[in-house]
Amino acid sequence: MTNKATKLRIADVKRHIFLCVNDGGAQKCCTPEQASDSWQYLKAGTAELGMLSEQGGSVFRSKAGCLRLCQNGPIAVVYPEGVWYENCSTEVLEKIITNHLLLGKIVEENVIKP
Repeated sequence: MTNKATKLRIADVKRHIFLCVNDGGAQKCCTPEQASDSWQYLKAGTAELGMLSEQGGSVFRSKAGCLRLCQNGPIAVVYPEGVWYENCSTEVLEKIITNHLLLGKIVEENVIKP
């Protein structure tokens, strides 16, 4: 039997993006439709570009139930940099995918400023 970690090639992961979709509860940062659209776009965009670790790339993606910043969502966070993004519409995610996940360049205009 193949080890799941081996199959997902987690040793090759360089960046991990978490996107708040709050599947199980009342949406607080955005509408359920916005969260769903953003998640579907993130899934398709990263897969289409061959960025995922299981495709030989270096990106791992996870949906999060809630990232606790319940405003201006959907919210995403990218590690290892620990960069938090707001308003993660499909348009913003396109910039995050092509700039941050692929090139390592932070999309400053959507970074959450404490």
